[in-house]
Amino acid sequence: MQNIQQPLTNVQLELLKTFSLELSEEELLQLRELLANFFAEKAIQAANRTWDEKGWDDEKVNQLLHTKLRKRN
Repeated sequence: MQNIQQPLTNVQLELLKTFSLELSEEELLQLRELLANFFAEKAIQAANRTWDEKGWDDEKVNQLLHTKLRKRN
């Protein structure tokens, strides 16, 4: 039998389960903050990994800050 591709990710399904509950405005704000903090922490971890893997230091960061990275068409 062929596997059927689920149209939603595991995260989307979990959020749908969570959102089936009626939350107060305060609880909804707390949930949004929790999600924002979760994804912010993931981004910080990825940035730290890149920093370590590339051996960056403050000098390299300053160089990147003053470099145009966009290309014009």
